[in-house]
Amino acid sequence: MTPSSPPPLSSAVFICISFLALMISPSAALTCSSQKFTENQVYSNCLDLPYLASYLHFSYNSSNTTLSIAFIATPSKSGGWIAWAINPKATGMAGSQSLVGYKNSTTGSAQVHTFDVSSYSSIVAKDLSFEVWDKTAESRSDGSLAIFAKIKVPADLAASGKINQVWQLGPSVGTDGGLVPHPYVGDNLQSKGTLDLKSGQSSTSSGGDDRLKKKN
Repeated sequence: MTPSSPPPLSSAVFICISFLALMISPSAALTCSSQKFTENQVYSNCLDLPYLASYLHFSYNSSNTTLSIAFIATPSKSGGWIAWAINPKATGMAGSQSLVGYKNSTTGSAQVHTFDVSSYSSIVAKDLSFEVWDKTAESRSDGSLAIFAKIKVPADLAASGKINQVWQLGPSVGTDGGLVPHPYVGDNLQSKGTLDLKSGQSSTSSGGDDRLKKKN
């Protein structure tokens, strides 16, 4: 019996490429333009945010200064939380008005709450300084969470056409509903930027490139 000959070079290359493709996490190739929602919500724009593997879908109605958003991210740990916020006066998380999503530890259903982050040492569950309605959250099949809301953009921010956005991931939620703080290192400190409501463009102070996708 003669020994089998090695596969042709082209076959070996194909096998190697196929193996590498399997090694790539599906989430690594995911962009906001490929994301769908269970209620088939549609937004004019979406952004692949440059930090924390997060995504923002949004539409802005300048006639009534209403911003509709869907924020998608995966908690840093099972039972953790995700957050998207507007900071009316500054560029960081301190002073921001935040929407926070996590799974209820008893029911397992996703929910969203509003938090006033007056400082890093004072994060209080309360109504925000501007009107927010249609707040919902959903768990997604890939383990991520989505936060939905409609926001009445404050008059001064609507006049400028820009808002300071902040997003964040945290490890867990306390039994009292309090948020266990996120790490104060790396991407967690970079996850902030300016969102231009008129153009739909976003920029970060550290020069991160938020990729804008126009959606039908």
